[in-house]
This record gives sequence, structure tokens and C-alpha cells, in this order.
Amino acid sequence: MSPPVTRPTKVWDIWVRLTHWAVAGIVLWNLFGPTDFTHRLLGYGAAGLVAARIVWGFIGSRYARFSAWWPKRMHLVGYLRSLAARQPMHHLSHNPLGALMALTLWCLILALALSGWIMRLDAFWGEDWPQEIHSWLAVAVEVCVCVHVLAAVLMSVWTQENLIKAMLTGNKRDPEKEKAP
Repeated sequence: MSPPVTRPTKVWDIWVRLTHWAVAGIVLWNLFGPTDFTHRLLGYGAAGLVAARIVWGFIGSRYARFSAWWPKRMHLVGYLRSLAARQPMHHLSHNPLGALMALTLWCLILALALSGWIMRLDAFWGEDWPQEIHSWLAVAVEVCVCVHVLAAVLMSVWTQENLIKAMLTGNKRDPEKEKAP
């Protein structure tokens, strides 16, 4: 007899999904598009969206809140052990490594916007270091985005839970609901 089919749990609200995909699109454009006025405007827009998402991490829906997914040391250790044992723990919200990546990307995007703004200030006219920092931060974002996408694909295959689809629809399966009679 097959297990009963349960409805997926709504995890990612519309604001989480819109900010995720809008920032992803902006980052993609700014990494590979021209560095012109639009680049600057989009960069500040991405920083604004990240700032709004951080606020949403305190006041937003249940799974959007930092309290649901903040990567505490004990959670990281437990998750890494589950990966080593080839039995990754399921998380309705971000898993601890995904949470670390989200926080890292947000910090990098904010730092990119700050370094881009500094580059435009008269006080730093003719200085090379703001541009160098901005370039290094852009490379760091590229690397993190590649790791993020690869991890989402690999974990989707490994756990048989389509994480990309979950970020599009907002829904994930809940093993606890599947166990309930």
C-alpha cells in the first residue's frame, strides 16, 4: 500500500521568492552586463532588496524569519554529520549550509553596493583600491553563486526534493506530515 499523499507545506512566501529571483537576475545582469548607469542603479536596487529581505527576516512569515533558519554551530555540525553519513537531514526552511550561503551572498551584495558607491565619491577620485575591492567582491559573488546553484541542483537530486521548484512555488514537502497517521 502506498503512503498517503500529503499536500506540500507553504514555506517560501511571495516576498522571499520575489526578492530571491529579483536579486538573482540583477546579480546575473551586473556580473555579465555593461558597467554603466544601469549597472549602478541595479546594484543599489539589489542592495535595497537585500536590506528589505533582512528586515523581513525579523518580521516576515514563519519560515522567512531568521529564527527558523539561523545557522547555529550545533545545527551546522549536525547537518555536516548527516551529509557525511549520506543521510542529509531535511529542513523545511534553509538547511544550515544554505543559510550560511544566503548570509554570505547578502553580505557580499551589500559590500559590492558600498564599494561601488565609494568608487563614485570625490574623496576617492584617482584611487585604485575601491575598484580593486569591488572587482574582488564581484569574483567572490560569482564563485558563491556557482556553488549555490550547484548545491541546489545536487541536493535536489540527492534528496529527491526539487529545491529550485520550491523557490518558484514556495512549497516543500514535510516529512513530519508524511509520517502522521
